[in-house]
Amino acid sequence: MIRVRSRNLLKSNATALEQMLRLADPIIIVVVGWAAQWIYLGTPDAPPVYWVAMLALALMSLTVFPATGLYRPQRGGSLIEDLRALLSGWLTLLAIGVFLVFVTKSGDLYSRVWVALWFAGGFFVQTIMRLTLRVSLRYLRRRGYNLRHICIVGAGELGREVVQRLRRAPWTGLNLRGFYDDAPELTGALVDGVPVLGTIDGLCEDLDHSELDQVWIALPLRSEERIRRLVAALRAYPVQVRYVPDIFGFQLLRHSFSEIAGMPVIGLTDTPLEGMPRVLKAAEDYALGGLVLLLMSPLLILIAIAIKLSSPGPVLYRQERVTWNGRRFTMLKFRSMPVGSERSSGPVWSEYDDPRPTRLGALLRRFSLDELPQLFNVLKGEMSLVGPRPERPEFVARFRQEIPGYMQKHMVKAGITGWAQVNDLRGSSDLSKRIQYDLYYIDNWSVLFDIRILALTVGHIFRSRNAY
Repeated sequence: MIRVRSRNLLKSNATALEQMLRLADPIIIVVVGWAAQWIYLGTPDAPPVYWVAMLALALMSLTVFPATGLYRPQRGGSLIEDLRALLSGWLTLLAIGVFLVFVTKSGDLYSRVWVALWFAGGFFVQTIMRLTLRVSLRYLRRRGYNLRHICIVGAGELGREVVQRLRRAPWTGLNLRGFYDDAPELTGALVDGVPVLGTIDGLCEDLDHSELDQVWIALPLRSEERIRRLVAALRAYPVQVRYVPDIFGFQLLRHSFSEIAGMPVIGLTDTPLEGMPRVLKAAEDYALGGLVLLLMSPLLILIAIAIKLSSPGPVLYRQERVTWNGRRFTMLKFRSMPVGSERSSGPVWSEYDDPRPTRLGALLRRFSLDELPQLFNVLKGEMSLVGPRPERPEFVARFRQEIPGYMQKHMVKAGITGWAQVNDLRGSSDLSKRIQYDLYYIDNWSVLFDIRILALTVGHIFRSRNAY
């Protein structure tokens, strides 16, 4: 039998916190808008048209913010997810506001500086409010308040995986009381330091005398009938029931949970480039790609002239490669070898002591300057600045059979540089390890991650051991 001394002084506050945020956010929009015009115009008396704009956006936020998932349950969610939803909400409000100003032809009535101060200030204040709330809750949870007492059904591999993940996230405030398992010999024993409180059949009896808040079911997929019977039995008790899908054995890639046609669906492998992330990635490629091409254009011209003078043949080398979703495209490079180098051998993997490059070509390959024409591929939408390096179709057909997960690298656009490359996994380096780095990049993609890789690329060019 479980005996718990409850310290859940804030146990029922989840709905109250949500309602507080729903009420505070529109107020913040109005207050920050008023403060921004006071700062900019130098008077607390805002023009009537400004009050109309502030109140209109505050009312629209009541619909827009919930639609972005801003008020989903916070326990277990990350701050990054929360801020992403907040930013999406503000961008949506901005888009609606711009559209309304355009339709009503009222743009001259509003200062663009005021709008910039308003939106930047509103996002900043709401961010500080949410950060303060999270820090406060974590402080309380470390001291035993605002906890949720849970048990895990199933002390097998899946149950132990749940324990490890909960231990790495103590800020969730989930207090694990113990396991329940069908193996009677485990009762009273410790599994990964967690006591086994009894058998699964004994769980319902214990619930009559305990203060458990949640029951987490972590049974393998083969136990479907056992899970059904347990869920049916738990309906008689006022506890929340959570089911942990047995998916940790799969090789997950940006997995997701969604509802399609009324059915719960688990995405085991998803591309990060859907919706707004796809727009941000494209904006990054076109803006930075165009800027780099403009800055590097004198160097490109000099290299083109040097190639033309040093050996007969075209300046550019065109080669078919594979990118996003397995699509083929013609990748551009500065020619670094004599014309017809593969005429007799066919496609050949470059080696460290490859004798084929010209003297100038070897220099270009050493500092990856032969890759610069791929900036045109980026601006054509065929490649990204950052992503897994593309391979030739002949090698793709071979590697997909030899290397597990190889084809998953094509869930994003191929890149000029990538996470594997800045970790010196290029040339004839371990291809299996390179794929692990490519998949890590896909699973953890963000604009900031891309910027970090681009910054590392600059230094990596001069110290790489595998550039040839």
